[in-house]
Order: sequence, then structure tokens, then C-alpha cells
Amino acid sequence: MPFPHASQALSRFTVLDLTRVRSGPTCVRQLADWGANVIKIDALLEDAGGEQLGGARQGSDFQNLHRNKRAMTLNLKDPKGLDVFKRLAEQADVVVENFRPDVKAKLGIDYDSLRRINPKIVYGSISGFGQDGPYHKRPGFDQIAQGMGGLMSITGAPGEGPMRVGIPVADLTAGLFCAMGILTALLERDVSGEGQWVQTSLLQAQIFMLDFQASRWLMEKDVAKQAGNNHPTSIPTGVFKTSDGYINIATTGGRIWERCAQALGAPELFNHPDYVTAPLRSKNRDALNATIDKLTQTKSAETWVRELNEAGVPCGPIYSIDQMFEDAQVKHLGIAQHVPNDENRHIQLVGQPVTLSRTPSKMAARPPEFGEQTEEVLAEFGFDKDEIAELRQRKVV
Repeated sequence: MPFPHASQALSRFTVLDLTRVRSGPTCVRQLADWGANVIKIDALLEDAGGEQLGGARQGSDFQNLHRNKRAMTLNLKDPKGLDVFKRLAEQADVVVENFRPDVKAKLGIDYDSLRRINPKIVYGSISGFGQDGPYHKRPGFDQIAQGMGGLMSITGAPGEGPMRVGIPVADLTAGLFCAMGILTALLERDVSGEGQWVQTSLLQAQIFMLDFQASRWLMEKDVAKQAGNNHPTSIPTGVFKTSDGYINIATTGGRIWERCAQALGAPELFNHPDYVTAPLRSKNRDALNATIDKLTQTKSAETWVRELNEAGVPCGPIYSIDQMFEDAQVKHLGIAQHVPNDENRHIQLVGQPVTLSRTPSKMAARPPEFGEQTEEVLAEFGFDKDEIAELRQRKVV
């Protein structure tokens, strides 16, 4: 039975997935979810039975990262295993890895080695700090990148010290940027006929994600500080208490601020001498927020969300994750999707947040078991039954 593609958009491309943990699998998940023929290379080593990087294979984290892929085993430390990998790479379009920069060269699977046998290969690399430079040999972890990349210095409430973000944002964005780079390189290959090396790092991704906060320093030498739930420039914007919970209110510009004051039942705030201009609202932010907070506590969150939105003021509830998945709009978008599987296991994961009208992405296949499609993949790449049997006997696969 042919392996189902998640989409036809990238179905002509074959990807060899050497990645582990999160940033690399995030990159390859993008390619798999859009239909690429992704082959996850499970390391066949003496310590393979130990604790698995990235969590248990049947756990939610691993399942989320590795849907729509196939898997084969391969011992890259065995010379025969290296030969097998190079035979795969000869026919593949993309290789993705997130080893430390020196590891792939020691294994003989670095970009220069592979492009000699396949000049069209697009080789994606994710590292902690870059492929060279003073820190290139350091192991990369998301929280380290959040700290070095400036994010923790602007996250959290003033005076409470640096705070990490609640998701591995450096890992995730590095993976997404690498996938974008790979797709760009594949598009360029249509013109030049040649592949290239796509590189990113957790540190680069995190710095890029600072966006306007970074440009404030580069252009204006203004060092952003922690602002808690307050928006750094649009005021009043933040979290406000209601009679039964909390809401977000966002105002941008004078007209929305006027509508906000009217909807709150306090039109006098708009012309108040302390709040009449954006600089004054910034200067007197704490007093203004305290006044609004008293007003919002008079009604429920649901009431305020309805009334403020009807008045043209951006407002939304603050959900726990379980509440978020129960929201009518979230259900309408269908982003929580069931993954088909013959074992009748309950696998429900977050689908792609992008919709294509002709070639949409879907959950086509559950994540593979360890080396589940080894023989199937090798046969597709031209290995005959005797070769496969010999590889198994030698414990190469």
C-alpha cells in the first residue's frame, strides 16, 4: 500500500531527516505536512534503547513532531551504513540535520561531502549559534537562546527578573526559518540546477523574532525593558480583570481609544488632560490602567468581549489551553485534527495554520514506529532483498 502524502504540494521532493529533539523536526514537519516524501533516519546505535531525545515515541511531543513521515534505521557510524546513506542522498532532494557543527563532518555527511555525489542536494542545518564563530561548538538549547537573544530581558513584569517564554520559541522559529530557506533553495534550484547549504541557528532566529524591539535599539538606541502585559507603544493595551476572569483590550490610535472610553462607560477619559495624547497615556499608563481595571470588574469577561468588539475595540478572552480548543472560532478553523491509524489510537494534533485552496495539508499518517519502513524505503532506493538481508545481518539497519 503506497504511503499517503499529506498534500500534493511538495510530493515530488524526497527529504532525508537526520534531525532530533525539536528545532530540526519542526523544520521537517513543515515539509512532511505539505506532502514531501520524508524519511526519518532513526539512529541504530548501541545506546538506542536508552532515554530518547525528545521524549517517548508514543508521547504527545514526539507524535506532534513526526506525523506524516516514514522511518528507517541506519547506523551512520558503520562504514557500510555511511555507504547506504550516500546511496540515499544521491537520489534525495533535501537533507536536514541539527547536529553540532563538527559532528556531521566527523560522520562524513556534511554538505561538501554530499554535494560531491549530488550537486542538486539542498542541505538544511540548524545549530545553536551558527556553523562557525567563537560559540559554534557550544550545545544549543532554547532557553539559552532566549536569554542570549534578548527575549528574556523584555518578558515578564518589571522588577521581577528575566522570564522565559512559555513555548520553545527559538527552537520553533529556527525550524520554521530553516524550512523557508529550504523551500527558497528548491525554487532557486529550478533556475540554476544546483542545490545549496541552508543554515540557521537558534540564536539568529531568536534575534530576528525581536523584530521592532531590535530595530528600536539599532535605529534609535532605545533599549526595551520588561513591560509585563502592557504593550510597549500602544496604550492602553493590556490585561484587565473582569467579574469572573481576565480579558485583553488593545487600542491603537486616538479613534480606537475614543471608542474604548465610550464603550467602558467613561467617555470623560478620552479628553482627560492626563490621557488626551499618546505620549501622555504612556506617561500615565499605570493610573489609566488602574482606572480601566476598576471599570472592567463590573461585568463578566464574556460581556466585555461582546460589547467592546461591537464598539469596534479589539478585545478577547484569555483562555487556558483547554478553553481555547472549545472556542467556536477555533473549532470552525478545524486546526485540531485527528490522525488516522490502524491501531485505533487517539491521536489528535495541531494541523498547519496555512490553507492552500488546491493542495491543502492534512493528517495523512501517524508518526512511524522505530525503523518501521526500513525495508520499504531501501527497496524504493534500489536495494535488493539480498542487500537488505545482509545489512540487517551486519546490524547496519
